[in-house]
Amino acid sequence: MSEEIKKLQPEKLWKNFYELTQIPRPSKKEEAVASFVKAFGKKLGLETKEDATGNIVIRKPATKGYEDRETAILQGHLDMVPQKNNDVDHDFEKDPINAYIDGEWVTAKGTTLGADNGMGVAAAMAVLEDNTLEHGPIEAFFTVDEETGMTGAFGLKEGLLKGDVLINMDSEDEGELYIGCAGGMDTIATFSYKEEPAPAGTRAYKINAKGLKGGHSGLDIHLGRGNAIKIINRLLWESARKHQLQVASFNSGDVRNAIPREGEAIAVVPEANATDFENFVKEYNQTVRSELKSVEPGLEVSTTVVDNPAKIIDGETQNNLLSAVYGVPNGVMSMVADMPEVVETSTSMGVIKTEDGKITVVTLQRSSVDSRKIDLGNMIRAIFELAGAETQHKGAYPGWNPDINSPVLETMKQVYDKEFGKVPAVKVIHAGLECGLIKAVYPNLDAISFGPTIRYPHSPDEKVNIETVKKFWDFLIYTLKEMPKK
Repeated sequence: MSEEIKKLQPEKLWKNFYELTQIPRPSKKEEAVASFVKAFGKKLGLETKEDATGNIVIRKPATKGYEDRETAILQGHLDMVPQKNNDVDHDFEKDPINAYIDGEWVTAKGTTLGADNGMGVAAAMAVLEDNTLEHGPIEAFFTVDEETGMTGAFGLKEGLLKGDVLINMDSEDEGELYIGCAGGMDTIATFSYKEEPAPAGTRAYKINAKGLKGGHSGLDIHLGRGNAIKIINRLLWESARKHQLQVASFNSGDVRNAIPREGEAIAVVPEANATDFENFVKEYNQTVRSELKSVEPGLEVSTTVVDNPAKIIDGETQNNLLSAVYGVPNGVMSMVADMPEVVETSTSMGVIKTEDGKITVVTLQRSSVDSRKIDLGNMIRAIFELAGAETQHKGAYPGWNPDINSPVLETMKQVYDKEFGKVPAVKVIHAGLECGLIKAVYPNLDAISFGPTIRYPHSPDEKVNIETVKKFWDFLIYTLKEMPKK
């Protein structure tokens, strides 16, 4: 870990971010970071509360002369996505993030950085501790488990928040203001299989796909990146027919909301077909590299001979699984009619896992139109059910409908133009933000989302641009100073 990060400007924000990188905080494991944040608020002598779900609110009074301003809720989530490269030894429940400065960026060595949403949390903490700022009443609101189901926002009840304006700091492009987001829903399929003895006279292979960029399954879905699950499955499906390949296991992806960048399958092929199979894999590698050459230059599909597994998946289940995974769509389904540059509806296959006689496939549907999200989820469910899988929908959350007449939007547009000489772009994001769930409980909140520039969130290539963190901070404190009167 490079402590040089703490010397970057603004110093208070970067100091807090550094401290967050030292605390393991994968989703559903936020106990340590929650204790850290509560202790931070109490040390400052500020009112600090935790609700039954684990969300934390820290209140800071207005500075003198700003008591009549609307209360700003500075909101971020405490958890981070735990993703790493296969060759990196890192335990997200025990080890700190090994972050460092790389030119104009801060990134981490082989793991996610946690700038999503550590930057928003660190900024709120910096506002709480900086008594030189001018602002109205502040509520710093920290939610839990955003990345694996928005548990904190789902558990929010009336009475915890008192503010007027929700400022979500979980967006990832500086100079852009977000006033709406997509809703989401998981569709999860589980295949139960019979274990059969691996046949004699076969050769076993580990089939790998690696070198993909991965990324956020909402923000990056329009980029056409390769999905390790789909790439490996295509090979398995073809080889099952051409070479009598039989699968023992298939694993790829760690979290539902990231595009899988690596994966592997263990399979056996009759000795008589081994040479043809190995040649096919080489040809297939060249085929998919050619198809994805402009977006995935690092992609490699390869095989390694391994010891024969004791058991394989029964043939009927294998056929159903591979056909269903092949047939389920993956990627952008439609664009917003009035904003053709914005994705309206998409789906991403995030996880496949073989364990204890079951194979689980997790997909995530997103849409700014709830009926289309449901329709797409049902389409995928129908495919899996026809293939004999037990299928369910989980974790559905609403979108956030944009309000182009939002007062905080107008204020922030004016502030940005005044301070930086241009009007910020106003957008709707194809990702899940907690604003929709929070506004479902507090419908009168005026809401907006913004943040510094973060690239490749939810992947080990995640990085945050140093220069934009300074602009993000300046924009935040200028906005707080200009909050409207009640």
